[in-house]
Amino acid sequence: MQGKVVLVTGGAKRVGAAICRRLHAAGASVAVHYRSSGQEAHALRDEMNAQRAGSALCVQADLLEPHAPTVLVGEVVRHFGHLDALVNNASSFYAMPLAELAEQHWNDLIGTNLKAPLLLAQAAADELRRRHGAIVNIADIHAERPMHGHLLYSVAKAGLAALTRALAQELAPQVRVNAVSPGVIVWPEGVEWSDDEKRRKIVAHTLLKREGEPDDVARTVQFLLNDAPYITGQVIAVDGGRSINI
Repeated sequence: MQGKVVLVTGGAKRVGAAICRRLHAAGASVAVHYRSSGQEAHALRDEMNAQRAGSALCVQADLLEPHAPTVLVGEVVRHFGHLDALVNNASSFYAMPLAELAEQHWNDLIGTNLKAPLLLAQAAADELRRRHGAIVNIADIHAERPMHGHLLYSVAKAGLAALTRALAQELAPQVRVNAVSPGVIVWPEGVEWSDDEKRRKIVAHTLLKREGEPDDVARTVQFLLNDAPYITGQVIAVDGGRSINI
């Protein structure tokens, strides 16, 4: 990926950081977007710049702000001179039963998981067409099989899977658009996920009987960006087979 520039949203930690590190190791220059994880983002930027000077940038933005996608893409293009790929990884995730659902939850969960990727793709479209670039969205296996108690999150990820296919049509033939749909990769943060018995039951439903690693997702993102010139409009599950065994 020498000479390529990639913007990774939510790139400061967890799966996002693994994506940044892998693409950077493959030769790409990386723009690490973050909202509130400034310390982690700047540490990751410094780590990558120590390996290759001037190859990493931090960009802060709240993607729910109306003009944030346009400003974010513009800042990356101004800094590096161009943009070759967009990885929509930033996401809000938490339980929200139907009885407790309010407009603020809709704005957050739909906003970060569906609206922001759409507006970022719109903001980057002309540049990605010019560079014959690519977009990878990070979806979720629960886009196809909703997670109990996580109604809005599941709906948002289902929308993101549909958006992936629609954007592939809209931006063809210059830009390819695909998605990666993780399963058990990194346990969500929160008390409900600290239950070891609950975790064991979830892992037991994966065909490979083990958790995945953030780099499993990162490798698939790299493949779709760099090694799959005839793949577009696809959603690839990286889940150890759990999505066919729930």
